[in-house]
Amino acid sequence: MAEVKFINVVKEFEDERKGKVRAVNDANFTVKDKEFLVFVGPSGCGKTTSLRMIAGLERQSSGDIYIGNRLVNKVHPKDRDIAMVFQDYALYPHMTIKENLAFGLKNLKTPKAEIEKKINEAAAILSIENLLDRKPRELSGGQKQRIAVGRAIVRNPSVFLFDEPLSNLDAKLRVQMRVELSELHKRLGATVIYVTHDQVEAMTLGQRIVVMNQGEIQQIAAPEELYENPNNMFVAGFIGSPPMNFIKCRLDGNKLIAADCTFTIPSEKLEKYKKYQGKEVILGIRPEDILSTNLLSYQPETNIVQRTLKVVEHLGAELLFYFSVGDDQVTGRVSADAKLTGLTKVELFFNLEKMHLFDPTTQVRI
Repeated sequence: MAEVKFINVVKEFEDERKGKVRAVNDANFTVKDKEFLVFVGPSGCGKTTSLRMIAGLERQSSGDIYIGNRLVNKVHPKDRDIAMVFQDYALYPHMTIKENLAFGLKNLKTPKAEIEKKINEAAAILSIENLLDRKPRELSGGQKQRIAVGRAIVRNPSVFLFDEPLSNLDAKLRVQMRVELSELHKRLGATVIYVTHDQVEAMTLGQRIVVMNQGEIQQIAAPEELYENPNNMFVAGFIGSPPMNFIKCRLDGNKLIAADCTFTIPSEKLEKYKKYQGKEVILGIRPEDILSTNLLSYQPETNIVQRTLKVVEHLGAELLFYFSVGDDQVTGRVSADAKLTGLTKVELFFNLEKMHLFDPTTQVRI
């Protein structure tokens, strides 16, 4: 396996109306050997373009790309020692599964005995031994995806590239395949680079996550770090489901004064906010840090707000509830034991121990 390195990589496209459009802007990162790294972001953010540049399917406009210690800027895709799994399974319908798995190896002039060995090994890893004589039309979506992964495994590449491979599967099967891909990575000890627009997929699969927006890398970190210490409002709002709440406030001493309520900042956090005294700020708080007081075993002295709930969504073990602070809609998440209902007035505790403040102009976390 091998590490992958981007050094000042830029990718520009020509647009008839806009002229040059920068899809990836000055990207710098290193994928460690045997790491599972996930690119995540909204459509058009540059994540798939980055993956295609690693594969050699797109040529970067400037900058350098290394796979292992080899500069691959001008290396043909077939010579980069990578294997790619696409959103579309791209299986040959007239071939059996065994023939599909063998196709790439035959093109590489691999000896028959070695092809047989690699197919059997991949089939055992993916538990598809009983599917080898079938045609793709006889398989379910999940089975087809396993075959697409198997076709990559038999190549035994330095780097596996996955481009939204689970998008065509239903929700239940996506969960199952996430588990299988995670286990597969551990078994193979492979370097995996994975692209998705689904932040839940990114959080559950990635050892580290690259969050992109409008061609820019916003943050690279482990899932826990992204969730607990987002660099900016984009990362804070994109990572987490439901996303972080943002409330417009003014900082006055140890108080955050919102449109129709006031919060008290924990004393240990005040020092890092002193440059913003008297200024407008954005309070960021996760839904799970807004609690119904009827679930608390104690009575907080501060940060209790009375609100009329607009809607309550019952999700089995938990509830999502929605209300407003001034013009800002806020979401809370509590256990179903809270027994909340819509259009009722409740007492809510804002736990600001995990709060964040953001600069309203730069949107950077303070």
